[in-house]
Amino acid sequence: MYFIDSFNRSVRRHSSDIALVFDDGQSVTYGELDERTTRLANALNEQVADRRVATLANNGYAAIETMIASQKRGIGNVQLPFRDSPGGLVSMLEPTDAAVLVFDDENADTALEVLDRSALEYGIHAGEKPIDHEAVDSYDVVLSDASTADVEPDPEYEHGVFYTSGTTSTPKAVLFDQEQLWHGSTQVVMEMGIEETDTALVTSPWYHMVTCDAWILPHLQAGATLVVQSDFDPDEALRLTDDHDVTGVLAVPTQLHALADCQREAEYDIDSLSYIRTGGSIVTESLVEKASTYLTEGIYNTYGLTEGGPNLTFAHPSVQAEHPGTIGKESFVSEVRVVEAVDPDDEPDPEATVAPGETGEVLVRGPGTCDGYMDRPEAADWLLVDDEWIRTGDCADVDEDGFLYIVGRIDNMIVSGGENIYPEEVEEVIEGHTDVEEAAVVGLEDEEWGHRVACVVCTESEDLETDDLDRFCKNHDELANFKRPREYVVIEDSLPRTDTGTIERETVQTEYFAE
Repeated sequence: MYFIDSFNRSVRRHSSDIALVFDDGQSVTYGELDERTTRLANALNEQVADRRVATLANNGYAAIETMIASQKRGIGNVQLPFRDSPGGLVSMLEPTDAAVLVFDDENADTALEVLDRSALEYGIHAGEKPIDHEAVDSYDVVLSDASTADVEPDPEYEHGVFYTSGTTSTPKAVLFDQEQLWHGSTQVVMEMGIEETDTALVTSPWYHMVTCDAWILPHLQAGATLVVQSDFDPDEALRLTDDHDVTGVLAVPTQLHALADCQREAEYDIDSLSYIRTGGSIVTESLVEKASTYLTEGIYNTYGLTEGGPNLTFAHPSVQAEHPGTIGKESFVSEVRVVEAVDPDDEPDPEATVAPGETGEVLVRGPGTCDGYMDRPEAADWLLVDDEWIRTGDCADVDEDGFLYIVGRIDNMIVSGGENIYPEEVEEVIEGHTDVEEAAVVGLEDEEWGHRVACVVCTESEDLETDDLDRFCKNHDELANFKRPREYVVIEDSLPRTDTGTIERETVQTEYFAE
């Protein structure tokens, strides 16, 4: 099945029900959303025939409508990350054959520069800001002039292009079709029991796989309502939850921390909130406890990556008490294996699964995973094992009951004195210190040990000293001495992270430990 078939079903069932609510108070029904996206699809077909459209926009109607219109065309939407630079966006567009750029007020300056520097032929502006460019038309005018006739989809049934959010290289382009997206969306509906009576808050950037196929599409598939926040702010997110009786929230760990801290101080009426989907980086036991106390006990910890689709594994809230911090077990349409870890330059053996109590690399296969990269054939060779398994690069522990716990990435692994150290496990220990807000661990070259462990710590305390941290680590019964940092930097600012919450370790190393 293709995802657009699910959307059409929701339109038939819920035509007069609210589909989208925006943070400026406007809303559209499923019937209105259907007509608007049909108009946009016909306008794009008339203007650029069989070429793709790219979208550079914050969370809002332009982003979601262009995504659905592209599904109706069967010709993919290039989902550009709006936080990137004009030069970076021009490079990302090169392999996509996109001819049109849809953009909003917040990204207008960047969009115009990208239009002038790329192979794009045409722009559509959604907003009120005056735009003086001969190749740009108004979104509202484009829709008003377009046909409402049924759209004949391209037989490829593309959904569009996602970009990986890697921290050490240029994002790679990954093309998905609507069958792959339907599998991903459907398993999320099953995992969290999403229903037409649900109202879900969209706070993270729409263009990520997790926000798109693990949140926006499942709720549209179920006929639920989406409350769309244009840019994340914890106070505003909680106010929207209060105002609209939101039942579900997607939040990466950094957002989840902010929401729980804000609710602790503000005490909004969020009794309607019954499920939170989190993931994107390691979810600690203390974060689950804090979120359960101040937000809801319905915490779904999940694991996935762009290339693998939305959710490879998930942990139902009921398992957190006995298995705190677990990412759970494989999702409904995914097959997950943890195999013996090898050097990043070597290929793992899918048959070499590890025993309970051991650590290995996570591999996954299933109908929702990608087929490779559009622009990096050499990277695709690394990604695909035996042409069917996706290599995640993540390492996980497997407990006696088969539950998985992410401990770090193979390419982040620090080898010190012949011992393997995953930065994430050291960070989790250090973040248990009462004065530590967050920590980032990196490996520094060392003549004697090969590498030594170093750590940057963020704190609001004026009294925290590096000697305090060292004593804390020496006395901690869950941190072996060889994993203990040998060098500390204490800062007041936040750590550099991607917008999915992943620490930018290369930036940390350059900024705080460059010789």
